[in-house]
This record gives sequence, structure tokens and C-alpha cells, in this order.
Amino acid sequence: MKTFSKYFFGFWFFAFLLFAYWQINDPDPEIWVTLYIGAAIFSGLAFRGKYPLIPLAVVILVCLAGAIYFYPDSVSEWVNYELENKDLTMKTQESEEARETFGFLIIAVVLSVAAFMGWRKGK
Repeated sequence: MKTFSKYFFGFWFFAFLLFAYWQINDPDPEIWVTLYIGAAIFSGLAFRGKYPLIPLAVVILVCLAGAIYFYPDSVSEWVNYELENKDLTMKTQESEEARETFGFLIIAVVLSVAAFMGWRKGK
């Protein structure tokens, strides 16, 4: 299990840093760069075996609330729209919000794994 966590959180540490870099050109970079760098920090801490449960829980809840708030009306319509455009440029506000939903969900899932491992470690 220790090897899994090293690879898992090591991967997500670098992925979140990359996501933060890609968000620099976003319409609201101050939110997303901060959020992804925060997720990278928590992933780096988990890589080192440190799991601050209360801050993790707060970030997970915020991300879940954000995902619910930005959840698209129809995921299938959004996916079809993305496939029809054949590029990743931001065409509509709905497309931006749908992508933000899945950014929130990715962070929540990864940090939930960290919180679970920290909870297990504390038992």
C-alpha cells in the first residue's frame, strides 16, 4: 500500500501543478491556480505520509459544493458538444462551467483518498 500511495500522490502532485499552469490563461485564474496548487500541496504532503485531516475535509467539501454548483444540465450534451468542436478552446460559458465541475471532482476524489489514508493511519 505504501508503494501505491507514493506513485499515486506523486503523479497527482505533478498533474495538479500542470493543471495550475494551464489555468493561467483561464478567465478566473486566481481561483483555479490557487485551487490546483493547494491540491498539489496536499498531494505532496500525502506523498510524504502526512495527512492533515481537517484541512483536507474542508477542501473536499468546498470542491464537492463547487461541483454541485457548476454541474452541467446535461453531461451527454456537453460531451457531444466537445466532440463536435474537435478542439479544446472555450466556446461557451456552459462549456467552461462543465469543465470546472470535473476539475472540482478530480480534486475531491484525490484528496478523499488522502483523507481516507490519513484516517486509517490514525486508527
